[in-house]
Amino acid sequence: MDPNANAPISQLLPLELIDKCIGHKLWIIMKGDKEIVGTLMGFDDFVNMVLEDVTEFETSADGRITETKLDQILLNGNNVCLLVPGGEGPIVSQKLSQRT
Repeated sequence: MDPNANAPISQLLPLELIDKCIGHKLWIIMKGDKEIVGTLMGFDDFVNMVLEDVTEFETSADGRITETKLDQILLNGNNVCLLVPGGEGPIVSQKLSQRT
């Protein structure tokens, strides 16, 4: 008999997880060479997002990262590959991975 048969199943749908991120920092990895970190203010069913206090990171072909600061953006959800709740972006992640 399966020991988990009577265990309650915890299920969190994708849009519910994104909803829990409203008001918090979010690291967004886009198609192509861009990554965005900002505070999620709202989103719709297509994962179009309004972000504030935004930093856009663009990686060039030689591996250099360019940062652009923006007050507020409306991001088209079509180009989103990955959302990382609480993420700080590629530079912080790169520094953390170099420590180990």
